[in-house]
Amino acid sequence: MAEILAVGEALEQALALLEGGDVVAIPTETVYGLAGDATNGVAVARIFEVKGRPRFNPLIAHVADRAMADRIASFDPLSAKLAEAFWPGPLTLVLPHSADSGIHPLVTAGLDTIALRMPRGFGGQLIARLGRPLAAPSANSSGRISGTTAGAVAADLGDRIRLVVDGGATPVGLESTILKVEHGKLRLLRPGGIGAGEIEAVAGAKLSRGASGIEAPGMLASHYAPGAAMRLNVENVAKGEALLAFGGNRAEGWEHAVALRNLSEVGDLREAASNLFAYMQALDRSGAVTIAVEPVPFEGLGEAINDRLARAAAPRDKIA
Repeated sequence: MAEILAVGEALEQALALLEGGDVVAIPTETVYGLAGDATNGVAVARIFEVKGRPRFNPLIAHVADRAMADRIASFDPLSAKLAEAFWPGPLTLVLPHSADSGIHPLVTAGLDTIALRMPRGFGGQLIARLGRPLAAPSANSSGRISGTTAGAVAADLGDRIRLVVDGGATPVGLESTILKVEHGKLRLLRPGGIGAGEIEAVAGAKLSRGASGIEAPGMLASHYAPGAAMRLNVENVAKGEALLAFGGNRAEGWEHAVALRNLSEVGDLREAASNLFAYMQALDRSGAVTIAVEPVPFEGLGEAINDRLARAAAPRDKIA
């Protein structure tokens, strides 16, 4: 079973495991990540092995600073402006990949672009000490609910990894927003921890949406899924269902729910985002066959919350 160490005690042991080509579960501001040296093919393959992740799904490479990012990818002016505004933080940029970056090909899954992010806190310190970028998808079995606490990660992956670094509950609670700039225009590939309005205010332009195939991590139709089925935007709760609520008004029949969690009783989308995965996990453990979900507004972080809920409710993709 994985050892759980607090951030103040874990740095040297985490470094030793990474230097040896192993993986470590680490806290970030978004969700916990399963980190491995992005330049080491054995380490990257270990990430796929632990997660059971399809090989065609690329990984985000995490960097310590812009200098490291510039060695890996080419920044256009708009991408550089966004990095200046939002790094370190929950923003991932998909950029042209430099051929001599040293990043192992498994990270990019054969694409000529690479997804880059600069994390805050322990993750950034760890990358700086290692001196190399970390590939770090969410620390969960592929397609399942992302871990936002060390305990959730250990319960899922603890028998497959040696160390979980405990940084407490992650403050954002959703994966990063993923953006791609093409011909000076900005496209949202995955909504996440930074709302579209914040990005558009910095960019001075509107976001377009939509992707062709797998262009970045986290784009499988079925993802972030509990074992229970999910029923979205419910107006009525059936007997035997668990209820994932939002706000102060309940769906009809809510009193029949076998378990209930409210993402935010006051309708705060940031609070809802931070609670989403933990509450989905709690309701999944209730034994309910189906989790009914009340409507969540689409504005701001609601777009990312609804994206995760839709993927959790989608027909399950076959996991390689």
